Amino acid sequence: MTKTIIKAPFKADHVGSLLRPESLKEANENFKAGKISYEELRAVQTKEIERIVDKQIEVGLELVTDGEFRRGWWHLDFMEHLNGFEGYVPEKGLQFHGVETERYDVRNIGKVSFNANHPFIKDFIEFKEIVGDRAVAKQTIPSPNQLFHAGIRNQEVYPNLEDYTQDVIDTYRDVVKAFYDAGCRYLQFDDVYIAGLNAEQLFAFENLSRQELIDLSLHVVNSVLEDKPEDLIITTHLCRGNYRSTWAFEGSYAHIAPTLFAKEKVDGFFLEYDDDRSGDFQPLRHIAKEDGPHVVLGLFTSKFGELEDKELIQARIEEASQFVSKDKICLSPQCGFASTHHGNILTEEEQWNKLAYVVKLSKELLGNE
Repeated sequence: MTKTIIKAPFKADHVGSLLRPESLKEANENFKAGKISYEELRAVQTKEIERIVDKQIEVGLELVTDGEFRRGWWHLDFMEHLNGFEGYVPEKGLQFHGVETERYDVRNIGKVSFNANHPFIKDFIEFKEIVGDRAVAKQTIPSPNQLFHAGIRNQEVYPNLEDYTQDVIDTYRDVVKAFYDAGCRYLQFDDVYIAGLNAEQLFAFENLSRQELIDLSLHVVNSVLEDKPEDLIITTHLCRGNYRSTWAFEGSYAHIAPTLFAKEKVDGFFLEYDDDRSGDFQPLRHIAKEDGPHVVLGLFTSKFGELEDKELIQARIEEASQFVSKDKICLSPQCGFASTHHGNILTEEEQWNKLAYVVKLSKELLGNE
């Protein structure tokens, strides 16, 4: 039997998260306050997911996500449900540009392994049923590299970084298999960790050199992907932070490109290129020319509602095509619209207008028909 391989990433794509509607925010608050049951909360989530699936299809997207409506954070909800981790409230939040985030994080408390009852698997099965055959159901999860920030590994449980690394790799192999068995054929690793290796001042990393950290990141992801099914598309999104329309750090992709762009065995890179913090396109020259991954240019910002100038987008595409073939270029916003439940500073109408605009320009500028 021939396996059908989807052509993802799509010429018009998006990173994943969508603005939470007021009904969902209210339901979450009422659940936390004990005013409604978990079943009642889940019913509101399902209703809103059904609505945004319809809306994504309406604006012309070939892929849809659940908007990350069943989670509060793009990464922590997933990570804290792996065996060996727990969520907790630290003394401080993370420092973003001009703002400190809400205080919540995860830490390692035991041996790491896949939780066979991980709620994200059930969530995906129900989400895929909502989508049906109308579009491709895309699942987003944090990259395994997100578990390597300094302070997460418990050195009493794992005095040896190599042992921790192997357990994380084995866990994510099981994660990938579980999503595949649940019917997922388009999976995305979100990776702030790797993007952070571009920052001039390294922060919150293990006590290794920059190149050692880059090599470790490559080893982790490629080891996870060793037995990836042929008909499963896996992409990665490299993010410099996205919290209430602010950012965490800046820096081009120059440091990581010779290793990760050249050798990471993903099917596509979602890259932030919406402002000057991202640097130029020269690092794209390291993308393999033959059978290399697609490059999803995040030329549109998810942080604000104004639509980008078409001529500027066209000029940026032409500039990028000097380093990577245009037939491998796709378009998307640079990040999600709500990496956390707080959301970015724009309206839902502006969000949908922007996604429709991405679809429109992908057809006009990349021949996406």
